[in-house]
Amino acid sequence: MGVSLNYMNHKDLRICILAAGKGSRMNSELPKVLHKINDKPILHFVLETSETLRPKEIILIVGFRKDMVIESVDNFNVSFAYQEEQKGTAHAIMQCKEHLINKPGHTLVLSGDVPFISNNTLKNLIEIHNKNESLGSILSANIEDPSGYGRIVRNDNKFVKIVEHKDANENELKINEINSGIYLFDNKTLMDKINLIKDSNKQNEFYLTDIFEFIDKNKISVYNTKQTDEINGINTIKQLNELSKKNEIYK
Repeated sequence: MGVSLNYMNHKDLRICILAAGKGSRMNSELPKVLHKINDKPILHFVLETSETLRPKEIILIVGFRKDMVIESVDNFNVSFAYQEEQKGTAHAIMQCKEHLINKPGHTLVLSGDVPFISNNTLKNLIEIHNKNESLGSILSANIEDPSGYGRIVRNDNKFVKIVEHKDANENELKINEINSGIYLFDNKTLMDKINLIKDSNKQNEFYLTDIFEFIDKNKISVYNTKQTDEINGINTIKQLNELSKKNEIYK
């Protein structure tokens, strides 16, 4: 049987937050996760929601101007992992090994630039993961314009793979179910399989999405959220301004 939701929340859950990138499209020397929505850094929204899950540990992966990012989270109880070169999302999680190796339980992977993800949506993901006794779970959503996002490829409604936008073929680009970049893994599976990932893609990066190729498809869950506004990431100043306006909804 899978562990109960409450047990995972208190003792068995670690959270890794990706916050190492520069965010080159922001055209700023400020780390992307430190740009503000109504005077609060983007990253703080993610950390506050993470804390509501009462995890055993929150691991913040830092890189670009790491000292500035570390200083900004002084009031949060977090550990740090360092990604000196940004070689992809799997490479980022590889930097967390000392925090995750040989540890029981599960690891939730969040993006530091997705500020409005809610406690409720994450709990739903955890619940589905537990109910299905999954080894890896993905948060997805259907959106009108999936440009730039990885797509969830299915066959007879069953999960097949995630394909990145730049690697997608013509048919895959028509899919509007997208990968949010939020995942939950059985920790042993994550540590066992992450080293199998290669950088054989157009970006020459280590994609965390590729880990699902090495997990039994019957042990993968996809939770499709209807709260599509929650998974909006921030890559440009325009997106930052748009989400700042929407923030009134979440207060």
